[in-house]
Amino acid sequence: MVDAVLAATGVLGLTVAALSGRLRRLPVSTAVLGLLAGVLLGPAVLGVVDLGTVLDRHPLVLELTRVLLAVSVMGVALRFPLAELRRLAWPSALLVLVAMPIMALSTAAVAWLTLGAGLSVSLLVGAALCPTDPVLATSAVTGKEAERTLPLRERVLVSAESGANDGLALPVVLVALGVAAGPLAGDGLAPVGEAVARSLVEVVGGVLLGAVAGWLGARALRAGEAHGASEPGPTLFFTLLLGLAVLGAGGLLHVADVLAVFVAGLTFNLVSTGTERDNAIPVDESVDRFGLLPVFLLVGALLPWREWAELGWRGVALVVGVLLLRRLPVVLLLRRPLGLSWAGAGYVGWFGPVGVSALLYLTLEAERLGRQETVLAAGVLVVAASTVVSGVSVPIGLRWYRRVAGPPARSRLPSAGG
Repeated sequence: MVDAVLAATGVLGLTVAALSGRLRRLPVSTAVLGLLAGVLLGPAVLGVVDLGTVLDRHPLVLELTRVLLAVSVMGVALRFPLAELRRLAWPSALLVLVAMPIMALSTAAVAWLTLGAGLSVSLLVGAALCPTDPVLATSAVTGKEAERTLPLRERVLVSAESGANDGLALPVVLVALGVAAGPLAGDGLAPVGEAVARSLVEVVGGVLLGAVAGWLGARALRAGEAHGASEPGPTLFFTLLLGLAVLGAGGLLHVADVLAVFVAGLTFNLVSTGTERDNAIPVDESVDRFGLLPVFLLVGALLPWREWAELGWRGVALVVGVLLLRRLPVVLLLRRPLGLSWAGAGYVGWFGPVGVSALLYLTLEAERLGRQETVLAAGVLVVAASTVVSGVSVPIGLRWYRRVAGPPARSRLPSAGG
């Protein structure tokens, strides 16, 4: 089975590398290719890879998504000069601190109405699915077509939000876990208070860890360059290794590890000379094109088809409700505070996909509460649907934006796309 996964990942990677320019113009993304390959190899079709379902293998999915998210948010933090990120600090904070909790509640309401589940299950689904995924969102704001079409504001805003909210969604998830754990333990609302306190500690700890690690990493790399010890190649991988080190340290210290990686990237961005950041930008592009292949291939092979069949029309209603009501109405309502045009708000509102970050929190909830079949099955269904819909609609969305917004906007900054 391992050999089949490796072979399929290698073949897909070579295909993406050879046809990357053409694939950018087609209604398909690397994540969709990986997901479809996993379905083909999985027990639903060929049966070459049969590891059970994500309900059985959620610890494996949890660790894979942690690593992929860590590298991705590091790339997001380095993609733009810090001055541009500072200019959008307020709208980014608005999306993370105001829009994201609203998205969690609206998604929970959709889950409650469609699944017929209780409050705790609905809140778990809403909390896990609320963050915008940086891995899938990257394809919507990077690449030559996106750079030629989208104003810099929209590109930076989606990137900054997707990087920050993956870590800052943790308090929302912990509160949902507290609500779910209360009835199970017979303790009423006591676990909710504990979850709030724990989330504050984990978030503050993650910010501090990331700031210290990012500063030390940037200073170490500058010292190495001053003595001629660093070359562009090693520099490019330095931030990748820094992200993995911070992720591991965050896990050992029990703090918000993905948030710590993002803060480390921002701090590295601030302290570095700029050359280091430019050299590290290709890491994000490489990971988002190739690093997600094995993850989505495995997810495709682990899809819980039987549980989806049991959901029936409720699963379809959940997917449609989440895709239409989770994010787009919220961004449209906040259009003026965010400083977006109607076209910009439509694009930013639609391209906030549910993806790897949701898988992280769904499997985290399963780890802490037990299997939670309804939550996992329903959540993974939304993730799979959002992956396909987002991947198919990026070229369509860019064409729509050009038609509605007028002449293409030119970006003066590098991005991971090329």
